Amino acid sequence: MTDRYAVIGNPIEQSKSPLIHTAFAQVTGQDIDYGKLLGPLGEFAATVDAFRASGGRGMNVTAPFKLDAFAYATDLAPGALMAGAVNAMKFEGDRVLAENFDGVGLVRDVVHNLGFPLQGRRVLILGAGGATRGALLPLLAEQPAELVIVNRTVAKAQELAALAHRHQSGQVPVTALGYEAVQGVFDVVFNATSSSLTAELPPLPASVFASGCLAYDLTYGKGLTPFLKLAQQAGVTHLADGVGMLAEQAAEAFVWWRGVRPDTKAVIQKLTVPLE
Repeated sequence: MTDRYAVIGNPIEQSKSPLIHTAFAQVTGQDIDYGKLLGPLGEFAATVDAFRASGGRGMNVTAPFKLDAFAYATDLAPGALMAGAVNAMKFEGDRVLAENFDGVGLVRDVVHNLGFPLQGRRVLILGAGGATRGALLPLLAEQPAELVIVNRTVAKAQELAALAHRHQSGQVPVTALGYEAVQGVFDVVFNATSSSLTAELPPLPASVFASGCLAYDLTYGKGLTPFLKLAQQAGVTHLADGVGMLAEQAAEAFVWWRGVRPDTKAVIQKLTVPLE
């Protein structure tokens, strides 16, 4: 019997999740049907209830419903609790198990796909929104030498730094700064702001990029964004966007649902937009 899954969002036409999960099902021999579900604003719970009633087994969750999914869940995994948001759900009877795989997907892309270990590295992350919050635990688990969160509103960055310290007992120093206070060079710089969606550049000095640095924009499919262009002009040769993160968080959900890990290489190649 074919098991049903879907991604819910509003808008939803742009989602690559059906393409990704259908490809994963083909290479792993899993019998699933994966579709897109446009969720009317204010009707998240009713829409998910109807999908579950029709036999749905699980869902991915995209904007603007990640907080609605957090409230809807009955069982929140540590990653979802830390992120304060949910991007995957699994339905087991009356239970709604909820996860957030964005941060795990990011780390897996950097460490496994790009071959760039984070242990002992100085890491800078731009932005203090949901993407950064969701990435904190997976990033800290890699034991970087230091993690610096920079944000226009320093108080938001300070909240995340305090959250990080509570969850990992201060083993990795986590610092919160405004852009004007950033000093020194970093081995990895993540742009977790929404600036690349509007082709804007965060107010970041080009001097932050160390020799051999990885510059990683969590936005995907936008080519050489202003952030990546700044890094390139500063001499950075390791540039990446978030397409690998997209594929890897999807793979984590697929393993969680189906118990088998798909290879992500073909999907990443299919979705990659040249950084030029």
